Amino acid sequence: MQAPRAILFDLDGTLADTAPDLAAAVNHLRMVRGMEPTPYAILRPTASAGARGMIGAAFGLTPADEGYETLRLEWFDRYQSAMAVHSSLFDGVPELIEGLNAAGIAWGVVTNKPARFTDPLIPQIGLAHAGCVVSGDTTPHSKPHPAPLFEGAQRLGIAPEQCWYVGDDLRDIEAGRAAGMVTVACAWGYCGAEEPLGWGADYLVATPHDLLRAIQAATAAQMNALVA
Repeated sequence: MQAPRAILFDLDGTLADTAPDLAAAVNHLRMVRGMEPTPYAILRPTASAGARGMIGAAFGLTPADEGYETLRLEWFDRYQSAMAVHSSLFDGVPELIEGLNAAGIAWGVVTNKPARFTDPLIPQIGLAHAGCVVSGDTTPHSKPHPAPLFEGAQRLGIAPEQCWYVGDDLRDIEAGRAAGMVTVACAWGYCGAEEPLGWGADYLVATPHDLLRAIQAATAAQMNALVA
């Protein structure tokens, strides 16, 4: 497997556990309408799908339904006012990033989250030193289109085929494959350990520490092949 010169990460459900604040925002919409909060256990698995997932789980509406757009805009405003109250990096992510820095491997963020949220959130959760941040509206297309991943690789100055892309959603793996990158599905994300088994990712890792070990193993194997 191609050893990486750079790792590009999805944000929600991959680097950061943002579901608590996403869920709080949609439950605020329910409460101001006199409705009981939707249980967090129902909302959390939908967090990677953003407004579509949250509003779908909390109100049973799809983007094609009447009233969805009003809820979406209201949810955006509520979430923007309280994005980093309970959000934090997943356990092991700081050590993973330290390991990448120590190995001289560049890293960055490629997310479908709009820049109005990404730009203020990134520094608040300890990712201000990312080599690049590509948001859902940075390019004309969002994942699963490969354009955002190509943009991230270009900003890092590294060829796409020398990058790995890590995410917790099928769209992440589809985008990474379309960009010619090694793909990594993370089982610590919102989709859990079972669903990613059918995505066809090059790697399925259970923890950030497992990802770092996979990177180190690929790097060692490539070095051994060069000297053999």
